[in-house]
Amino acid sequence: MAGSREEAPDYGRGVVIMDDWPGYDLNLFTYPQHYYGDLDYVLIPHGIVVDRIERLAKDIMKDIGYCDIMVLCVLKGGYKFCADLVEHLKNISRNSDRFVSMKVDFIRLKSYRNDQSMGEMQIIGGDDLSALAGKNVLIVEDVVGTGRTMKALLGSIEKYKPNMIKVASLLVKRTPRSDGFRPDYAGFEIPNLFVVGYALDYNEYFRDLNEYSGHLAFVIPMNFHHCPAR
Repeated sequence: MAGSREEAPDYGRGVVIMDDWPGYDLNLFTYPQHYYGDLDYVLIPHGIVVDRIERLAKDIMKDIGYCDIMVLCVLKGGYKFCADLVEHLKNISRNSDRFVSMKVDFIRLKSYRNDQSMGEMQIIGGDDLSALAGKNVLIVEDVVGTGRTMKALLGSIEKYKPNMIKVASLLVKRTPRSDGFRPDYAGFEIPNLFVVGYALDYNEYFRDLNEYSGHLAFVIPMNFHHCPAR
């Protein structure tokens, strides 16, 4: 069962970043000049993100048991995390005595625009979900917030009776609106902040940043502290 609700493995919570974490000063890093004045601070440096993803790959391969995997990447924000995670999974497979086949498909979930919920979730793109029947499915997501979006996706996939479903999310946000859903594999647990970078965006801006950066000062209004419901 994906996203355990009770006693999740230790790595299911990920690296915990506390609410009072001040982050890193922007002057410690290089970032695109066209974003000068738009960012407040760096929440997680790129190198730490990369190292954490490598560890997630080891945990996933150990847990799944070197079985063939169907990776389902949730676009757009999940594409960079998915690419890096799959590359690490392939490296582990290449250095083992058993080859693990990995196929990757891409979907988009339409449920919100800017910070406004659009109601019922729609699955856009991807192959026919019936092809997931009997497969070991790994859903790769950028952020889990309330958990409602992921629960809706899981409900759609479970109808086709895959052999197994696991969920990997690079970020999990602590939010009072959470329904208790937890991914099977989490990179970082963070405060309920709106973050950009590493393919996460605000209206298509900031996807090219290599760090997750908290609180925007220019593009995001100063009173916009929380993420859209997901």
